Amino acid sequence: MARATRQLAAVDAVLAELDGFHSAQDVHARLRAAGDPIGLSTVYRAVQALVDDGTLDSVLTATGETLYRRCSTRHHHHLRCRGCGRTVEVAGPAVERWADRVAGEHGFADVQHTLEIVGTCAACSTSPGDPQRAAATDSGQRT
Repeated sequence: MARATRQLAAVDAVLAELDGFHSAQDVHARLRAAGDPIGLSTVYRAVQALVDDGTLDSVLTATGETLYRRCSTRHHHHLRCRGCGRTVEVAGPAVERWADRVAGEHGFADVQHTLEIVGTCAACSTSPGDPQRAAATDSGQRT
């Protein structure tokens, strides 16, 4: 567990107010706009500490950027739209069984895994050239 600091609490508070996934740079910009003198490297350390303790989920985008959001406490996977970023938490009992079986076949125990399924949501599928319009159409459905 990370040591509780003002900066960690500030980063956590910003992400608690946001829907969907956001970059450390976005969190930093929001804190700076609110008058917090926090440094970007401090934000990166804070989001990593929050990921490590299970408070935040992280996903890696196709461009290599890591995005963060508050998550539920139960084990889950993500279904994420590559167009607008809409993300849905999904359970995957078949994946859990498969991961346990594969790990066991190779002599591994105490296994952890992450799974992110990336596709195109219905809103983006109907507006192929304009993911921002799809995001606006779908804005109330981000989880």
